Amino acid sequence: MKTKTLRWVTFSVLAVAQFMVVLDGSITNIALPSIMTELGFTQSALQWVLTAYALSFGGFLLFGGRAADLFGRRRILLIGLGCFTLVSLLIGFSQSPLMLIVLRALQGIAAALMTPAALSIVLVLFEEESERNQALGFWSLISTAGAAAGLLLGGLLTQYLSWRWNFFVNVPIGIVITILTMRLVPAHEKGSEDTELDLPGAVLVTLGLISLVYTLSRAPAEGWTSITTLGTSALALALLGGFVWNEARSSHPLMPLSIFRTRNVTAANLIMAPIVAGMFGMFFLSSLFIQGVLHYSPVMTGLSFLPFPLILGVVSSAVPRFVSRYGYKPFIVTGLIFAAVGMGWMARVPLEASYFIDLLPTFVLMPIGLGMLFMPVMAAATAGVPPQEAGLASGLITTSQQMGGAFGLSILTSVAISATAAAMSPASTEALVQGYRYAFLAGLALILLALALAVTLIRQRTVSASPVHAST
Repeated sequence: MKTKTLRWVTFSVLAVAQFMVVLDGSITNIALPSIMTELGFTQSALQWVLTAYALSFGGFLLFGGRAADLFGRRRILLIGLGCFTLVSLLIGFSQSPLMLIVLRALQGIAAALMTPAALSIVLVLFEEESERNQALGFWSLISTAGAAAGLLLGGLLTQYLSWRWNFFVNVPIGIVITILTMRLVPAHEKGSEDTELDLPGAVLVTLGLISLVYTLSRAPAEGWTSITTLGTSALALALLGGFVWNEARSSHPLMPLSIFRTRNVTAANLIMAPIVAGMFGMFFLSSLFIQGVLHYSPVMTGLSFLPFPLILGVVSSAVPRFVSRYGYKPFIVTGLIFAAVGMGWMARVPLEASYFIDLLPTFVLMPIGLGMLFMPVMAAATAGVPPQEAGLASGLITTSQQMGGAFGLSILTSVAISATAAAMSPASTEALVQGYRYAFLAGLALILLALALAVTLIRQRTVSASPVHAST
């Protein structure tokens, strides 16, 4: 097999692994009503089916990236794949809410080993600039389209088989990808003689983020000034402050603070979080709106999102060839404008909504915008990073994605619950829809924040994908 062909075949295997990881972040959205009924979840606990995965995934991504740099990327990828496949099987046999949530958290940790290892392999696999940009474009497509495709696949599996098949489906795929990874990805030496991992840092940042998301999710019910809310807020700030203190003092930090000296790396991570926060929150609430208010079946709900991954795929595949010529900034800014218009349109959704008038414009405008901006943001976050920190950089930008998703889900859900409770007739469908409107406005605010950051922080320059020579 020719070298170029082999690179793209290897990329395809890594891409399927990443698609599986992203898919599991969203595939359960449409299955939530079935899970709630069968396992006896309360309404307030239901979001933790998604949040437990996103938080443990995001909290341990830096740990996974550092482990990949220290112990070899193929080795860490294979460990993550094996654990992800096994835990997916166990989730399918869940018998209680606690069992499902704990296993979802473990699945997120396995994903945190897989993603930075796979992305850093991609970064060292493609040294030539145009090929690397093309690969990053496809990777960005996978990372965003997977979330939308999960809604469609989740609807099909839930309606025609069972919600449990949302997890069983990972088992044969995981086995095949593990075998192909062992055959195609070379087992190079580790990237460093240092093998010390910053486990305290991983624990502090994960517990801190869990405390913060718990605060946001419980505040509408407990009250924003209640002792519980203030106490968990203080705990979250203390844990996150402890993480920063630990990183500054550690001789082998999980996240060397020096990486933020690169302006575009810092800017890209700050921009990524609110973008994904708005997108994930929109997916979650719009799927509930379509099923609960418009009374679509799970399959029809999944099909209603079909334009999203299709348009995203077309745009994402076209953008990389222009980024080297025109730079990051025009695509990031223009993409955010499209996404903001799409979210703004969703924020005016009426009670008697029409799919083609009230929902489809959002499912067209947002993927155009996201397709334009994700690859440039990803490239900005990883270009110019030293080879020994390739895993860290890839883990950091994916952490921003996952943390953004977890916080977006909590923020938009909290806004929706609070707005519904404040309505004159909280139990009415109109009050429920009003809550959704306010939540989508919050999503619009997050995207506008990302737009402001992009305009002020991103340096206007063409992609300079410095060849990265690192071991797998």
